[in-house]
Amino acid sequence: MSNAAGEPAIETSGLVKVFGETRAVDGVDLVVPAGTVYGVLGPNGAGKTTTVRMLATLSRPDGGEARVFGHDVVREADAVRSRVSLTGQYASVDEDLTGQENLVLLGKLLGHRTAAARDRAAQLLAAFGLTDAARRQVKNYSGGMRRRLDIAASILNTPDVLFLDEPTTGLDPRSRNQVWDIVRAIVAQGTTVLLTTQYLDEADQLASRIAVIDHGRVIAEGTKGELKASVGVGAVHVRLRDADQRATAAEMLERALSATVQLDPDPVAITARLSSDAHEAAADRASRALAELAKAGVIVDTFSLGQPSLDEVFLALTDRTATEEAA
Repeated sequence: MSNAAGEPAIETSGLVKVFGETRAVDGVDLVVPAGTVYGVLGPNGAGKTTTVRMLATLSRPDGGEARVFGHDVVREADAVRSRVSLTGQYASVDEDLTGQENLVLLGKLLGHRTAAARDRAAQLLAAFGLTDAARRQVKNYSGGMRRRLDIAASILNTPDVLFLDEPTTGLDPRSRNQVWDIVRAIVAQGTTVLLTTQYLDEADQLASRIAVIDHGRVIAEGTKGELKASVGVGAVHVRLRDADQRATAAEMLERALSATVQLDPDPVAITARLSSDAHEAAADRASRALAELAKAGVIVDTFSLGQPSLDEVFLALTDRTATEEAA
């Protein structure tokens, strides 16, 4: 099904979900462009999965509105379901069936005749690199193979919107890369993917726009570049030879760079985020700071200036939210 030119795939306004006294989703506003990967980033308990369940019509909102290609998720739930598919955090396939049997069964449940269901299953097993394992029981699959089969099951009928809820949790790096390739291929065919994840590198690799959710609210939204710019134009990363010199080095960097300095978990590492007003002079300030450290006898093993990572963006945004709530 095609969408009107320029029509967002998903729109939410003031979306709310309450469980007892807990507002799991507290006024979420999203606009997801069609034909893209849209990342929803946040820690455990942030409200990501609850938001997805409402958008997929599995849970009824307690407030606000949500539309999928113009269809209201409450009043037009059947129309929404005809255009979406969901892969949850855990594999939903039957472990006692083979990979082929799972896909054929689901294909028949979706209305395909037996021959057509077998053909579609064979296509997907080949596309997802599972042909050799097609006749093995799923309980003998690796975690990555199960995940690929689960995503294959989600696109037996090609959806307009695919919800992927933390699709690579627990996977090894090779399996994660395979899932990423699958996601890119799905989007290249025109499907919109809403991806929830705790992995910042995953959002960095796949998403064209990202919403950061914390405590049920969107605390930041934009492209990767916009989010990185929101916490500073650059980040200075320093590794020292001697951990005992870190306090002195941090004080000197804060003064020389006019920057917010963060002591990293590594006892010899420091990160300084440069503010937007330091953009033009970032490299000069960094060079002077390095010279001052050397003059003071602080031994630096590595010193680099680069754009903030999404990890730094995420920590800065969630720390800011926690500080505001405490205040």
